[in-house]
This record gives sequence, C-alpha cells and structure tokens, in this order.
Amino acid sequence: MPQPRVLILRAPGTNCDGETAHAFSLVGGRVEVLHINRLLEQPSLYAQYQILCIPGGFSFGDDIASGRILANLIRHHLADVLQEFKAAGKLILGICNGFQVLVKTDILLAEDRRRGPPATLTWNRSGKFEDRWVQLKTEGMKCVFLDGIDTMYLPVAHGEGRFAARSPDVLDDLDQASQLVLRYARQVAEAGSKKTASEHRLTEIQTDGGAVPYPENPNGAERDVAGVCDSSGRVFGLMPHPERHVDPTQHPRWTRGEAKTPGDGLRVFENAVGCFR
Repeated sequence: MPQPRVLILRAPGTNCDGETAHAFSLVGGRVEVLHINRLLEQPSLYAQYQILCIPGGFSFGDDIASGRILANLIRHHLADVLQEFKAAGKLILGICNGFQVLVKTDILLAEDRRRGPPATLTWNRSGKFEDRWVQLKTEGMKCVFLDGIDTMYLPVAHGEGRFAARSPDVLDDLDQASQLVLRYARQVAEAGSKKTASEHRLTEIQTDGGAVPYPENPNGAERDVAGVCDSSGRVFGLMPHPERHVDPTQHPRWTRGEAKTPGDGLRVFENAVGCFR
C-alpha cells in the first residue's frame, strides 16, 4: 500500500513532535520532522507531502502569546505555499500549540481583513495551566480527521486553550457551518466516587455559553469547543492531545480495565493517512 508522506513541523520549544511522528508511523505514514527554518529556506519542500501537522509544545517559548511567533512566520513567509497545500486537497492538523498557531493564521478560519480573526484561543478561565484528561464528543460529519469517531478520552495540557469567538454572531455562524466539530463533554461519575472539597469548589467556575462546567470543560471554552475545522473539513485544530493516547497503557486507569485497544487518539491519525490510500 502507498505510504502518504507526513511533515511534522517543529520550532524552538516544540516538544510533542516525537510522539506525533510515532502516532503517524503506527498507522503507516512516512514521517519526516523538519524545523521551520528548513521551510523558510526552501518553501517548495511542502509539495513533497500529503499531510502537514503542527504539533504541541511551546513554540518560541510562547513569547507574546501561545503560537504567535510561529504563526507570524507562517503568515508573512509561508502563507502562499500553505494555501496551495490546502487547495490541493491535502490535510493540515494542529494539535494544542499547533491549534493555537492555526487560529492565528487564516489557514483554519478565514479572516475578515477589516475586523480581524473570527476567533482566538486565550487564557484558561481557571487562571492556571490545566493538565488533565477530558471526555470529548464529536459533532457532525464534516471533519475528515474525526470520521467514524463518536467520543474520545484524551489528555489536555495548556494555559491558553479557551476558544473565544469575536462575537456571538461569529460563533453562531461557525456552529451552523458545522465547524465546531469537537466539544468537551460531561464525564459520568463512577459509582461510589467522591469529589474532594477542592473539586467541589472549582466546579463553581462556569463556562460562557457552554453547558459543561469546569473541570470537564478545562478552560471555559465557549460552547465547550475543543476542536475546530475549516469549511472543507480538511484542516483541523484541537486542544487535546491524540498522540498521547494511541496505546491502551497510556490511559490513566488502564490497570483497572478501562482502556480500549488501541488508544482513542490513534483513529485521528488513521483517518488522515487513510485519505491517501
């Protein structure tokens, strides 16, 4: 079977490129990890690949804002080649910091030049870095990466993951266009489980316009948004880390028999690679 070529784009501060490359390799992708400087020197390298992924981490130390510097490099030097990549029907995936990068370009969400970007990812409502596992629910059938997936259990690790639209009208438009494709969901409590006093206190933090309270919605994202796709469904950004749950032993309660084989996140990479077979 043909092996789709996958480009993992890294920058100073990226730290999830190895896990992401491993996940794509597990499902048959031919993976190469390249530094952003290589592409700035030779932008035509993009043409060799079918899938582009910007992985998680803290690109350029998240200076100014998460993903901002890497996004600016793309906007000012690589926008044309990325638009060609996208127009050719290829796939683009942004995970956590990669999602933050995509949101700050117009690759994922078309930008209104007069009014600015339609949405952003900003500081968590809790006011702290969130590192926890979350239950996720998919919405609609637009996104190629989520084909056949109903729910996932994945980890998050971010300080600026709260999805916020420019206005309620923009949020409605994205919702009606079926681009809000992944959402945080309530977790079903195990029988006999008890929350600590601290957990009870923190659940008083409510999201804006969402039905899922903290910590199930770990950052207070509007309408519980955890992932967004473009109008074609072939560009996808999400805050949770699918590459950190591709094996059942990565599940936090795998010894209790709660893990599935394979891990929930592997299907995201299978769907991407499967598009080019």
